[in-house]
Amino acid sequence: MKVFPAWAQFLGLKDAVIKGIDFKLHDDPAAYRAAVEFIRDDPLSMGALVTTHKIDLYAACKDLFDVIDPHASLMGETSCISKRGGKLICHAKDPISSGLSIDGFLGQGYFGKNGAELFSMGAGGSTIAITWHLMRASRGHDVPSRIVVSNRSQHRLDEIRAIHAGIETAVPIDYILAPKAEDNDAVLKTLKPGSLVINATGLGKDAPGSPLSDAAVFPERAVVWDLNYRGDLIFLDQARAQEKDRALTVVDGWTYFLHGWTQVIAEVFAIDIPASGPVFDQVSDIALKAAGR
Repeated sequence: MKVFPAWAQFLGLKDAVIKGIDFKLHDDPAAYRAAVEFIRDDPLSMGALVTTHKIDLYAACKDLFDVIDPHASLMGETSCISKRGGKLICHAKDPISSGLSIDGFLGQGYFGKNGAELFSMGAGGSTIAITWHLMRASRGHDVPSRIVVSNRSQHRLDEIRAIHAGIETAVPIDYILAPKAEDNDAVLKTLKPGSLVINATGLGKDAPGSPLSDAAVFPERAVVWDLNYRGDLIFLDQARAQEKDRALTVVDGWTYFLHGWTQVIAEVFAIDIPASGPVFDQVSDIALKAAGR
């Protein structure tokens, strides 16, 4: 909320303002529908970025959209709402923003070079997007040797399994019901050195805590990514405590935040925001200053 006004000025979005609409976790579908109907019917509303509620909002509102992009349809989520030519459009931008983030800190060929695995805790929209990006057969040999997805509830695991069934891939995938942090600790013990370990649960931002216990031990040379960059970042603290001894690479969610927002702003306002280079660096610097980082 602090960053957007500075971005709007830099990007020349005259008179653009941001307004938040807050929901409870897994809110009443009627609440999501009311918000989407307001955006649709209000001539001054250009669109929206959807954060925690991507899957729930899509399930409640998909009949309200005139156009649903292929990513949104495949993944069953809404991360961006835009309006073009009188039509209300549903987008899923996470596959793009997560891919830009991952490729930025891993570089090309990471999985193909070292046979690393992927362990993503949380089976929501972010993990759906991340796994789609990394598991596709079109990536050739640069895919994880195994993917593990854990979640505290079974129905989310069932949903992501169904989505994965529609993606062409040869990567083996394990779906782990993990109601306790110790369940995720146990998965860490099975991972190969150099694996990518992700906190995509929302714990640390949407709710306090970490998906791991303090007894968890990361694989040697693992890349540890917390999708959060603000809040009670216990998961990051746990990784940083082992960073030296386990030779970890620890990444927070700041660049993911930048790609997520800039992709949506570009779509909603029909402007071009490069994903790298001087303009993107300026966007990042503006955000850092506005957020007080």
